[in-house]
Amino acid sequence: MRRIYFLCASLALLSLASCDDEGSHISPDITDPSEQKADTIKGAITENLVLKENATYYLKGQVYVKNNATLTIPAGVTVLVGAKSTAEKGGLVVKQGAKLFVNGTAQKPVVFTSAATAKTPGDWAGIVLLGKAPTNLVTGNVPGLPVSDDTKFGGDVAGDNSGAINYLRLEYCGGLNPDAEDEWETDMASGLSLFSVGSATKVEHVMVRNSRDDAFQFVGGTVNAKYLIGYNNGDDDFDFDRGYTGKLQYIISYRTAAPSAHALRANGMESLNDKDALGPVPHTRPVISNMTILGPQGAETTKTNLNQGVYIRKATRFAVRNSIVAEYPQGGLMVCMKTRPILLNGQGSEFMFNLVHSDNSARAFTWDLNTEVVADEELTNFATNSTNQNTVIQSLADLKLKAPYAASAAPDFSLQGGAAALTGANFSGPDYSTFFTTVAFRGAVGTDNWAAASNWASWK
Repeated sequence: MRRIYFLCASLALLSLASCDDEGSHISPDITDPSEQKADTIKGAITENLVLKENATYYLKGQVYVKNNATLTIPAGVTVLVGAKSTAEKGGLVVKQGAKLFVNGTAQKPVVFTSAATAKTPGDWAGIVLLGKAPTNLVTGNVPGLPVSDDTKFGGDVAGDNSGAINYLRLEYCGGLNPDAEDEWETDMASGLSLFSVGSATKVEHVMVRNSRDDAFQFVGGTVNAKYLIGYNNGDDDFDFDRGYTGKLQYIISYRTAAPSAHALRANGMESLNDKDALGPVPHTRPVISNMTILGPQGAETTKTNLNQGVYIRKATRFAVRNSIVAEYPQGGLMVCMKTRPILLNGQGSEFMFNLVHSDNSARAFTWDLNTEVVADEELTNFATNSTNQNTVIQSLADLKLKAPYAASAAPDFSLQGGAAALTGANFSGPDYSTFFTTVAFRGAVGTDNWAAASNWASWK
């Protein structure tokens, strides 16, 4: 069978030559001649392919893994991504039935990054996994990619398997998204995008940094994940919609400055159900424990596009426990006209045992009235009652994080002695009876800093 992916290597030479059928052409938006220095992957991968450990590859344009093929990427692989043309941002798309295995380690992660000499957010698109798990669209096609069978997602296989990802870092992606986008009209795939990915898929230790748009997108599906980091991205770090119903633990959203004006509003976490908030099922309902969302240090005195720590809207249901939300100017948790009654009346949503801070403590809990966002005293009283046991934190120092804004080193989100978050986690009830590791601490990091600087967790 003739392979229609293009990959070549020169074993006789110390330096590897490109096998691009267009010669040594470099796309005009890529200034670094990486394509001439590494094996080139382009087009479609239709048979099982295992890359070489510790090697460097050049991925040209949008590459599709299809025909039920498996792409395996060993530890230490670096993939430099370029655009086939200025209009076609590079990326990797794993079609329904195909699988991706990323076998990185903390010291030998797999890294996808821009091929440009001067790397900038948006140089390439991201990695997209497409599965057959349920979505409230029934089926759909990935926004930003051509409408075809190759970009289809959705089905009825909750336990669908798209492979396994461990120790992966994505940098300078998010290139499909226009500025000031209306996410219900033009929310393109960005960062690591999981569309209807099923629960048999494993996702752990993934960092997305310097994306122009979102870091992680969960669109429908049932996939669960642990140890995720979004760092200095241009829009939402964790974006859920279209019927996602998976579980996540140990996730970090971190910004050192307000993002560029690319996004209308950038949140640590945002969740939606459907455009018109009519509530098609399955309802979007992420179940989360041990999340840390941390915005830029200090109170914002000028309004920017930096928005909420957690924004729940458009008929979403959700469960968030044992987490820390801090340093966002517009609020810690915001609900909308549709999601507020669902939370207050116990109709499938809960927000419990969390520590919540905002630049203005009165806005720790807010209400989006469409025309304005207001501090929500009723929601605050509900959230802090003896059942929900959330705590409003007056200042970041009160959280006693070890070094969240280290000037010349990686941030350290671990907890100091006496921190309220060292205890108080609660995993009771059916939502938290499986998948989650029961721990005493709240937030993504306890006293063992799994997010410390390493070859994988790069805080640059």
